[in-house]
Amino acid sequence: MAHLPDFISDLAIILITAGFITIVFKWLKQPVVLGYIVAGFIASLHFKKFIEDLVVKVTDIPEGQVADVFKVLPEISDMANVSIWAEIGVIFLLFALGLEFSFKKLIDVGGKASIATLINLGSMIIIGYLAGELFIVNLIDDWTSMDSIYLGCMLSMSSTTIIIKAFNDMGLQKKKFAGIVFGMLIVEDIAAIVMMVLLTTFASSQHFESGEVANSVVKLVFFMLIWFVVGIYMIPTMLKKLKKYLNDETLLIVAVGLCLGMVLFATSVGFSAALGAFIMGSILAETIESKHIEHLIEPLKNLFGAVFFVSVGMMIDPAVIGEYAVLILILTLVILIGRTIFATVGVLASGEGLKVALQSGFSLAQIGEFSFIIASLGMGLGVITETLYPIIVAVSVITTFTTPYCIKGAEPAYNWLEKRIPKKWDKLIEGYGMSSYNTVNKQNDWKKLLQSILKLVAIYTTISIAILLVFQNFINPYIVEYVPGSIWGNILAAVITLTLMAPFLRAVMMKKNRSEEFKNLWRDNRFNRGALISLIAFRIVICVALVLMVLIPLFPRLTILMVIISLAVVTLIVFSQGFKKQSRKIEARFLENLNLKQKYDEKKAAFLPTVANDLRSKSIHVEEFEISQSSPSIGKTLRELNFRQKTGVNIVTIIRGSKKINIPDGNERLYPFDKLVVSGSDEEMQTLAQYLHDKREQASQMEEEAQHHVSLSQFLVEPDSPLVGKTIANAAIREKTECMVIGIDRNDESIIQFTPNFMFEEGDIIWLAGEKEKLNSFEENIDDLQPIIP
Repeated sequence: MAHLPDFISDLAIILITAGFITIVFKWLKQPVVLGYIVAGFIASLHFKKFIEDLVVKVTDIPEGQVADVFKVLPEISDMANVSIWAEIGVIFLLFALGLEFSFKKLIDVGGKASIATLINLGSMIIIGYLAGELFIVNLIDDWTSMDSIYLGCMLSMSSTTIIIKAFNDMGLQKKKFAGIVFGMLIVEDIAAIVMMVLLTTFASSQHFESGEVANSVVKLVFFMLIWFVVGIYMIPTMLKKLKKYLNDETLLIVAVGLCLGMVLFATSVGFSAALGAFIMGSILAETIESKHIEHLIEPLKNLFGAVFFVSVGMMIDPAVIGEYAVLILILTLVILIGRTIFATVGVLASGEGLKVALQSGFSLAQIGEFSFIIASLGMGLGVITETLYPIIVAVSVITTFTTPYCIKGAEPAYNWLEKRIPKKWDKLIEGYGMSSYNTVNKQNDWKKLLQSILKLVAIYTTISIAILLVFQNFINPYIVEYVPGSIWGNILAAVITLTLMAPFLRAVMMKKNRSEEFKNLWRDNRFNRGALISLIAFRIVICVALVLMVLIPLFPRLTILMVIISLAVVTLIVFSQGFKKQSRKIEARFLENLNLKQKYDEKKAAFLPTVANDLRSKSIHVEEFEISQSSPSIGKTLRELNFRQKTGVNIVTIIRGSKKINIPDGNERLYPFDKLVVSGSDEEMQTLAQYLHDKREQASQMEEEAQHHVSLSQFLVEPDSPLVGKTIANAAIREKTECMVIGIDRNDESIIQFTPNFMFEEGDIIWLAGEKEKLNSFEENIDDLQPIIP
């Protein structure tokens, strides 16, 4: 038999162990991620060594004999193989995370989640770093400042997987604080991506320098902006044109290909594979195929994600955990206390009330998958010690177990605090964001104009610089080399580069110069006119500088002439109708692609996002509940169901396929897969969810008890049978016995094609289909058959 590669045998050990352990954890109602980590520990050499030492200690068997016994057990042959699988796991985990994330979702989350997350994140990074430095002095000699930095970053990351699992298990996903927690997790994900880039930079230099940090941040923003803009411009258009060719198989291949292509590109320009996967996921999240791709990618994410978490478990060394048990306990307390306090303070600072803030803070008291990814990054770069990894995994395991209990403890903590807070601090309990009602204020024209211009200038300048860099580094050298005469090669390179940059340069100079805000400010007073002209002049200077960046490297000795030419080029771009049309066409396609999914979602939504946000500001929430095909509510009218009286919610809309029934009356009936769009408070939503769940459980139990199956039986037409001489229609077998004739054997012939006028004869064998009880009583009821006179 051919030798099985170690690559495959290692994967088999990983998946078999993970499969068995996760079934056990499902039975114990524990998070699957935790099961993967335990499976990794069991599959590791550390576990084997731990068991061997344990057997030697509790028995008199010599160590050598114990080792010989354990040699027969399969073991991982090469950890490098596991690292490869784990790296693929990280790529698909981040790709799936990107698919769930979108830049518009980040905007929808708003400033509240950002403020709360930054307070929590920044505080935990500082606390973690200080704790690491304290450990260096008192507990661990071989740690460095890089270990402290990585420790702070790892302690600042919550576990999305664990929190979602806990909320689903506890039925809290419809609560107001759950929405705030999900928003904070979105901001954390972005922060983690930035953090990974900065940590890679620090690792290469081994020290902090403001110039390197600024360079890394600018480089990251530049490439993320380019990838996003180019991706949104091209990919949704491509998917739309190829839609008729994209079945599940081809869409999966295309999506994975795009993901790995971006991974390849990201690594080639100096970023991590995880960043590339996340960016491509976030680009695809803006397409109408995002949910479909997310569904298709789910098995890959689960498979390779499992391998990654198993590889995390393989790093657990019982010897290290035993040696640093005190440190693990201290870090666990730092997370449970620190994250709870700082997350609560952050949510309070964002304007929410004390109860919501405490519920949010207690929910975030754990670390998870991103901490492992950051630890893997540090191990891969060789900048953290091997002891940090098993320590952080052990802390994660403990805080995973404590998460449900922390969430349950939020309400008692609030009740205790509420009684002890002075009355003058009422705003702390209510939340200053709720203390007054503010109407929608008209924004200042200057603010709106400057924000839009700043955004446009940043995007179009970045695209222009990207085109410039691509041509300078990859295309211009070939043009100059292969075009006869060096001057003509330089001229051709400059013309091509500037032609491609021109639509974007024109947008930098001319966009928003005829907007309503600009016109209002121009008419307002003369002082505004001077400022507006200065703003236009500043944008023109930016474009002149960009043109000079193209010309001077090609014609270094003609600087003064190049300045004059650049002014002429800018003037030509401003007055060229061709560049104007091209600029508008490019922007129109980008905006169409960017807003395509939003428009698609708005068509299906009962409320526009602005209306939903206004309702949320009044503590009124809007949620969707689907009526399952086994629901006892099916066929009943809203008046009969009386959801308002039983749960307190209002039925705003019924979505039935592509049809919307807005403000339905009491006579409207419910059908399978109807979506109820309801409004109400947190408590009312929870009551409705529990009510529908209980009804569904009752219906499911009744179905199980009343299951009937169709069986087959034969019946011989004897000489004295009442069927002799009767037709199928005359006998009315189906109507009177609830059985159906599906075939007749006569002599050696099998008859399956027959009409209702087919007449039974003596000796016929009738094949009957029906429920077992009906078939058993068929012969008893046959004597009761009376001919039907037509």
